[in-house]
Amino acid sequence: MDKSLWLLMLACALGTFLLRALPLLWMRRHLVRRSISHNTEAMPLWLTVLAPTMIAAMFGVSLVPAHPGLSSWLATVLGGLCTILVWRRTRSLGWPVCAGVAVYGLVVVLLRILA
Repeated sequence: MDKSLWLLMLACALGTFLLRALPLLWMRRHLVRRSISHNTEAMPLWLTVLAPTMIAAMFGVSLVPAHPGLSSWLATVLGGLCTILVWRRTRSLGWPVCAGVAVYGLVVVLLRILA
């Protein structure tokens, strides 16, 4: 493999690690300071809102196809509907995602075969 590919993989791994480690280290220090000052509020309010906001942002971005066209929009809509329906039935996180991805892929493949 080329050295630039390894450097890119290292940068991605480091970025992924830091995205997880820095908030953990910050929160650990924050909790220690709160316990020393005997403050009852452990978690700041903005931190409780951050995760749902980030999930909503990723969800919004993932709804727009990379190559807009009738087939990609149809696959996106059907995959999203399938995800919602499976979630309503199971109330879990894994099965709806698997079903939505499977329906999306199936629609893309079928439309390519038919076209």
